[in-house]
Amino acid sequence: MRKIIKKITILLFAFLALLACGIFILSGHVKSSTKNQTYNNIAEVPQAYTVIVLGASVRSNGDLSTMLEDRVSSALSLYRAGKVSRFLLSGDNGTKSYNEPKAMQQYLINQGVPEEDIFLDYAGFDTYDSMYRASSVFNVKEAIVVTQKFHLPRALFIANRLGLDYYGFIGDRHIYQRENSNKSRELLANVKAYLELGISKEPTYLGAKIPIDGPPQSTYSD
Repeated sequence: MRKIIKKITILLFAFLALLACGIFILSGHVKSSTKNQTYNNIAEVPQAYTVIVLGASVRSNGDLSTMLEDRVSSALSLYRAGKVSRFLLSGDNGTKSYNEPKAMQQYLINQGVPEEDIFLDYAGFDTYDSMYRASSVFNVKEAIVVTQKFHLPRALFIANRLGLDYYGFIGDRHIYQRENSNKSRELLANVKAYLELGISKEPTYLGAKIPIDGPPQSTYSD
């Protein structure tokens, strides 16, 4: 009996070791395959019609979290530099009381951005959904994606596998709380994205086409 338990334990540890190796190998591949698409200097960022801002948490009073504000303000810098012409703000609006895209939109309007330059994706529940819907719903084939450095490789990896010509701009402007935790979670998020791509998963919602170069009013909601 002890020999059987010992063998099972050895096999379990071997399996876990292989699993961990696979996760780290995938993480390395995601980072290396998107490295040349990532920019930190606005002057070097390629021209694109659209900047995609990926959602993050919004405070109960409607203010953007530090991480999300850094993403939106970084996208605004691209817009003011003439690198992009329109915003696609993609985030979670799963309940009436929580609305990431609207909070981002209000921030940009307060900074003087015209409403007609802002498109809202209320069903960007995760990075995969945001990337998929950007192309399928909003017809965005070329874009600059803005998020934090730890998150950007996965977003671009998904875009690449979906056949999209996207580049990334790093939106880090602070040292964030739980930064190490975010990086650790990203390891498992890479696996989730890889599996979603492998089965060609559709996003939670699709809906009617809203071309990014058309009128944006249909993307607004109360």
